[in-house]
Amino acid sequence: MHRLKYIPVPALIDNYIWVITNGCYAVVVDPGDAAAIIHFLWRHSLQLIAILLTHHHADHVGGVAMLIQICSADNVVLVYGPHSEAIQEITNPLTGGDEVRIKQLGLVLSVIDVPGHTRGHIAYFSAASLDPVPHLLCGDTLFSSGCGRLFEGTPQQMLASLDVLTALPDATEVHCAHEYTLSNIAFALEVEPDNKDLLAWRDQAYRLHAARVATLPTTIGHEKCVNSFLRVHLPSIWKRLADKRRVHIIDRLEAFTALREWKNVFR
Repeated sequence: MHRLKYIPVPALIDNYIWVITNGCYAVVVDPGDAAAIIHFLWRHSLQLIAILLTHHHADHVGGVAMLIQICSADNVVLVYGPHSEAIQEITNPLTGGDEVRIKQLGLVLSVIDVPGHTRGHIAYFSAASLDPVPHLLCGDTLFSSGCGRLFEGTPQQMLASLDVLTALPDATEVHCAHEYTLSNIAFALEVEPDNKDLLAWRDQAYRLHAARVATLPTTIGHEKCVNSFLRVHLPSIWKRLADKRRVHIIDRLEAFTALREWKNVFR
């Protein structure tokens, strides 16, 4: 059996639909656009067996119905997703602590509740599979050098969700759902202009972008060094918030809240 590959398929404006495959079967994550995935599956002669959804936003679920219609003629396509969000096509509703087993890929995924971007957002973590590297499929919760907007959840929820994700092994590959890296780096440098890891990452990310190569996946260990939202415990960030935003910070939650509000208006 082939080693599993995690492949980002560009879709819509800046989405990535991740495809997990062993060369024969495929699982797709958050397919907001059916056409992009159908073309990919056809070009690589892959059979779709399951769809994983992290949350209900249209750019993550918009292609599900068409994929089921086209790809379920010869086999059943199971659709996994958050039990508390209204996604009509879900066949297997999930909550934190559940487990997804994809027999054809030898893939076992743990489900993690990560509310914040939406109230019912979930993530999928693979600690044991054909690939010895851990993998995280986190939708719009954690981004390269950033985090998701708070459309439905609270700062407390998002900070707690990020804490859960950053407790995963540093080697965990993080498969985010958007190519937001360059804009996130620009903001992160406004927060931490002297962060040497971040400056080096900026240069590398621009080279990748110029070569039209995805800046993802990132890793948990890397994000701890370059992602300001995971570094809100640092006094240097508290001081930066005081200087730039005129806010007096007394704890991590206040720092995270102020940082997220700053990012919302950053241009």
